[in-house]
Amino acid sequence: MGEIFSYLGAGFANLLNVTTLLLVLMGVCVGILGGAIPGISPSMAVALLLPMTYKMDPTQAIIMLMGIYIGANYGGSITAVSINTPGTPSAAVTAFDGYPMAKSGRAGEAMGISLWASTFGGLIGTLILIFFSIPLASVAIRFWPSEYFALCIMGLTTVATLGGKEWQKALSMVLFGLMLNTIGKDPMYSINRFIWGSTALYDGIPMVPILIGLFALGELFSNLEKYDPKEVKFEKVSYKLPKMSYYWKLKWSILRSGLLGCVIGVFPGAGGTIASFLAYDVEKRFSKEPEQFGHGAPAGVAAAEASNSGSVGGAMVPLLSLGIPGSSTAAVLIGALMIHNLTPGPELFTKNPELVYTLFASMFVAHVIMAAVGVLGSNLWVRVTSIPKTILYPLIFVFSILGSYAVEKNIVHVVFCLIFGLIGWMLKKYKYPAAPVVLGVVLGKLMETNFSQIPVVGKGSWAGLYNRPLTIVLFLISIAAIAWPMIQERLQKRKANKA
Repeated sequence: MGEIFSYLGAGFANLLNVTTLLLVLMGVCVGILGGAIPGISPSMAVALLLPMTYKMDPTQAIIMLMGIYIGANYGGSITAVSINTPGTPSAAVTAFDGYPMAKSGRAGEAMGISLWASTFGGLIGTLILIFFSIPLASVAIRFWPSEYFALCIMGLTTVATLGGKEWQKALSMVLFGLMLNTIGKDPMYSINRFIWGSTALYDGIPMVPILIGLFALGELFSNLEKYDPKEVKFEKVSYKLPKMSYYWKLKWSILRSGLLGCVIGVFPGAGGTIASFLAYDVEKRFSKEPEQFGHGAPAGVAAAEASNSGSVGGAMVPLLSLGIPGSSTAAVLIGALMIHNLTPGPELFTKNPELVYTLFASMFVAHVIMAAVGVLGSNLWVRVTSIPKTILYPLIFVFSILGSYAVEKNIVHVVFCLIFGLIGWMLKKYKYPAAPVVLGVVLGKLMETNFSQIPVVGKGSWAGLYNRPLTIVLFLISIAAIAWPMIQERLQKRKANKA
């Protein structure tokens, strides 16, 4: 333990120069900006700045890219809260309660929660990364495809929470999301499915156009349907962030979600989006007022952002300890390390401990800088909600189209975005939840890939589904998660009948 603190102290000492601190600041600011722009994911933001680091010092290059990663994970919440346009996939969960809060004049409150939950959730993930890197990585590496499949099933149990009393509608939507993943090439055997001769569907329907279409354009079309140019509304929007004592009420939500996000982030391929959905589900189950979720619950925003930022520390665990990326952004960071002739894995801790612990120290500094930038910029960002609708609606439409096109510069993605915008509009009109569709899309490929790999790893046997203890535990948790709300409902009916 003393050795860890010694190396960490040396890491902070390495940051005490103007150039290094400016690089961390630049990385965080670029990350926040990239995350706030719909379609620019954290991995894309890091990849875009990667060429700048070729001739830089390895340590400075990595900490700048890490700053981008951390900033982008928070940045996605800005547009999710202000205009219901998630800047990143994981920010879609933030929009569930953040946007209703903004619509009811509590934009500053929602912005503040997302900022501080991101900050403390990220710090929790960083602490776990420092002290539990090797033990956590050793657990993650033992996961078989059956465990990943069971983890996905557990993720799908959040449908019961997302749907509330109308769980049938939520179930139909998650099945729709899973069906969307059957379009394109089979992940194991490369067999074309449901492409109807179109080359545009070879790789399936991309995630970003689905997200932007369902949430941003769906909300836009719904508002346009109700829009009356004669009716001018001046919505009172809170420009002030709440006092720090306000956030203390959400301490357990932030702590639980930060820890859960870090644990989920450790598992390669899971990432911040799955962590956000699971944390949101957990917080709704813990809440004394679960009916508020989806209508402006502060704990919902806190859970989504704390878990999302916590997953950053988790994703770095297998990267640094085993050389296995825990997320798509971590995969880009592996490329950055290799460019500078650094091999991620156990040898990195023995051969380059100063770099590793300077990276850890920079993660602390990056979260502090992110909090400062977030507080200073909050008054500017919440004012988006006060822009006249005649200007705001065209801006949302333009950002949506540009965001869906920018990912791969493919006009077909714009068509997908418009189609899912119409679908999102119809779902909102007939009161079907859009969130389960995203959940089905996020988990679909991971489920299918790992399910197909079970007999491969088991040498033709499917026994991994029932003879591995961890798989069984995850399945039992999934069953309990579905059964508990039903049991609660029956108990409440019995109490009502007795009364």
